[in-house]
Amino acid sequence: MAQSTLGRKSTEIIDSYDGIVIVNALGDLPGGRTLDVSGLDEGTTVIKAGHVIVKNDSTGEFLPLKVTGGAYVTLPESHSYVGVLKSSVSVNDPRAAIITMGQVNGAAAATAVGAPVTSEIKAALPNIQFLYV
Repeated sequence: MAQSTLGRKSTEIIDSYDGIVIVNALGDLPGGRTLDVSGLDEGTTVIKAGHVIVKNDSTGEFLPLKVTGGAYVTLPESHSYVGVLKSSVSVNDPRAAIITMGQVNGAAAATAVGAPVTSEIKAALPNIQFLYV
């Protein structure tokens, strides 16, 4: 299970999209989750706000859905969609607030993350309204 140290120095991530990606956060996973970042491409330093988060139902791990070639990959077997990352987090400290209900600026999220949400993602997250897509 992914873990993080709670007694850490704070690090500020400045991303011009964070303020406009999440339009209205109405519900989330209480306490957030530490993401499993082992599957991210080498050299990735930040996971951007608006990134789709999934859960490995076999292990219980929460992780960002992989992006390849400007698109989200197909949901892997034994995984389920959970929500959307509320604000950008460092790969070195992937403690994440994950919204499960609200409104997301889909156009800004696609630009920040590098991949637009698909109709499959929209259907799997019915409590999140993706605007401007």
